[in-house]
Amino acid sequence: DRNCMGFSQEDESEKPEAAWENPVLVIVRGIKYNESYKMLTGGICMGSYLNPGNSGFSNMRNDVYVDKTEMISLINQTINTPRNLTCISRPRRFGKSFAAKMLCAYYDKTCDSKELFDDLKIAKDDEYLKYLNQYDVIYLDMASVLGVTSSEDAVSYVKRNITEEVLDIYPEVKEAEALFDTLANLVTYTGNKIIMIIDEWDAPIRENGGNARIQREYLLFLRSLFKNSGTTDKIFAAVYMTGILPIKKDGSQSAISDFEEFTMVKPRKFAPYVGFTEQEVKNLCSEY
Repeated sequence: DRNCMGFSQEDESEKPEAAWENPVLVIVRGIKYNESYKMLTGGICMGSYLNPGNSGFSNMRNDVYVDKTEMISLINQTINTPRNLTCISRPRRFGKSFAAKMLCAYYDKTCDSKELFDDLKIAKDDEYLKYLNQYDVIYLDMASVLGVTSSEDAVSYVKRNITEEVLDIYPEVKEAEALFDTLANLVTYTGNKIIMIIDEWDAPIRENGGNARIQREYLLFLRSLFKNSGTTDKIFAAVYMTGILPIKKDGSQSAISDFEEFTMVKPRKFAPYVGFTEQEVKNLCSEY
């Protein structure tokens, strides 16, 4: 991964070379950039939710890896189209989180992931390089969010942390009262839309089955992002979302009804890329 190594604009004695010599210190301190630093790294820093980097996928490549990268071409085909909201619904242990990490590594513009993908199937795609490491990526693992904060505070926690990282990484972006307006300001500033990836989107629904208020607050949050006719298309180039539960069709989850859903029963074109195919299992058994 490329480390985020910045240095304070106020201290003119700090030089770009110093950032490379002590990256840990600067990751903690470094958010503001001067022009020399921007020339070195593009003035972009990795966060936990905004631009998480490629370490997750890099770790996957260090072990036995079944190539599922052709899925990327399916997401690429949806970018900046009316079909740019994708949801994969599967039980646990179908590789949904692995796919999310793969997509983060591919799209995140704070890292150089070419070596991670050059020997994989996606590299044969004609548009492989067109989208590689070209976007700001927002990554949310909602199950992990519930591991660090309460269900009651989950929405506020997500809004607060994404906003903080946007303003830390892009100090010039103007903060707005609503998260979607802050993201719109970010897109206006960078001139580039966002790829958003949400793993286990339904965790707050599953964990709060008896609490309609918390479920409603969470769905309203999703509605503000994905059902906002004024900003959704302006903000997001594409959104990829995974969940265990299928999206309800009774109107209660209309906040995400615009997502094209690929379920266990109707996986369609995503069938080979979520879970192992019979041939992949045979190959693994033969090799190991």
